[in-house]
Amino acid sequence: MAVTDQAIEKIKEMIVGGVLRPGARLPNEADLSEQLGLSRSSLREAVRALTAMRILVTKQGDGTFVSGLEPHLLLEAMAFAADVSHGASAQQLLQVRRLLEPPVAALAAGLLTGDQLGALRALLDRSAEAEDIEEFIELDIEFHRTIADAVGNPVLSTLLGILSTHTQRLRIIRGRAPRPAAGGAPSTTAREQAHREHEAIWRALTARDALLAASASAVHVAAVEEWLAGGAADGSGLLDP
Repeated sequence: MAVTDQAIEKIKEMIVGGVLRPGARLPNEADLSEQLGLSRSSLREAVRALTAMRILVTKQGDGTFVSGLEPHLLLEAMAFAADVSHGASAQQLLQVRRLLEPPVAALAAGLLTGDQLGALRALLDRSAEAEDIEEFIELDIEFHRTIADAVGNPVLSTLLGILSTHTQRLRIIRGRAPRPAAGGAPSTTAREQAHREHEAIWRALTARDALLAASASAVHVAAVEEWLAGGAADGSGLLDP
C-alpha cells in the first residue's frame, strides 16, 4: 500500500474509532504527523484526498475539520464515475437506477403534495417549450429530483441523482437516434419520447396509482437501457459529448 493510502486509512480509522468525531478539528500538522508516524508531505496528500471525498473540510484560516459525514454528501464523490461511464459501466448504472427508481415513484405516489404535483406539471409544461437540449435536461433532472425528494430520504435522492447525471443525460439525448414511427409518420426524437414518458409518470402520480407510477418509471428507464444495449452491441455505447 502506498504511503499516502496508509495515511488516508489511518485518518479514517481515527474517525471510525471515534477519536475524531463529525465536526472535530484535526490536530495541527506537526502533531498529527508525529502521532500517526507519517511524513508531513504524506499527511498533506491524505488530507487533500479526504477533502475531495467530503470526509474532511478545510476552512481558510481556521484549520481542517471532519465533515458532518452525512451519507448523501459523501455519495456525491461518486458522480464523476457516472459522468465518465461508457458501455458496460453505463449499463450497470442504469440497471441500478431501474431497481431503485420505480419503487421510489410508487412511494411518491402516496406522498407528493398538491403543490408538488403542480410543480411537476409546471416542469413538464416548461420542458415541452424548452428551446434547447440543455434547458430540457435541467428540467428533466428537476422533474426526477422532485419525485425522489417526496420520499424524504436524502441518501436515496442523492444516489438517484448520481445514477443519471447532467453529463450522462446530455450524451443520451444527443446519442439516441430518432425512433421510426408507423405509417410514415414523423420519427420520434429522444427528447419527445422522454417527454411522453414523463407525462405518463405524472398521470400515474396524479392518480395516486403506485403500481402504475412504478410501471411508467420502469418503462422510462428501460427505454434508455434498450438504446444503450443497442449502442453497446455496435461498439458506440454512450457517445462522447
